Amino acid sequence: MLNRLKDFVPRLKDHLLPRIKAILEQETMSASRGGPQSPNLGLSDTSLTEDNNSRLEGNSVLFKSDRMYRHNLLRLNYTTYDIRRSQDVVNPETTHCDIMLLANPDDMEANSNHPFLYARVLGIYHVNVVYVGMGMLDYTPRRLDFIWVRWFGYSECRSVAWKDCRLDSIRFPPMASNGAFGFVDPRDVLRGCHIIPRFAKGKVHSDGIGLSRCAGDTQDWQCYYVNRCGPFRAQFFSIQEADNYG
Repeated sequence: MLNRLKDFVPRLKDHLLPRIKAILEQETMSASRGGPQSPNLGLSDTSLTEDNNSRLEGNSVLFKSDRMYRHNLLRLNYTTYDIRRSQDVVNPETTHCDIMLLANPDDMEANSNHPFLYARVLGIYHVNVVYVGMGMLDYTPRRLDFIWVRWFGYSECRSVAWKDCRLDSIRFPPMASNGAFGFVDPRDVLRGCHIIPRFAKGKVHSDGIGLSRCAGDTQDWQCYYVNRCGPFRAQFFSIQEADNYG
């Protein structure tokens, strides 16, 4: 777990790098449609698509004033199965802290053909990013929101269908393993989800002493079930602002 925390900032920059590049590319395209393109607005195609060394490129991602801002709540608006608007409120400090996302089609084989990913939210943040790498536009900071999560992994090789009359089984991978923790763009979150402990399997730490206060693993169970409520579609997200703004 210490290694995961030590790599927090480099991994965060690796996550933010393609996002800030996409923002700059969009701004460049908008500027070119609006009139003659300024010389300092040009982003070369190669600088936006090549990924020679993401860790070195991550050094081009700077945080304004070296600050990161934490938020208490994440509000997720979505459409229910009966075409009604609804909202989930995710709070890392409560039991309403689990989310679900669509699996990347390119990683379907790695995810054993499961259509969704599940994660526990550990923190909700935003940073004001200044990109100083190849193709930079200016020194204006752009706000990027992100979620720090602890991923669930599937216990079975295939997704459970309705006809199976049972629920998908998931569990937390070892905290020292690669991919146990990660960062998520809030716009990629479908909605909150209901994760049920598989009580018959018992807890991971019978003495109630966990390995990490950040991960909150003292109450981890050996396995969990994913409850089902019906199909849905995500619309947009908003973050409840904390006391500090940036």
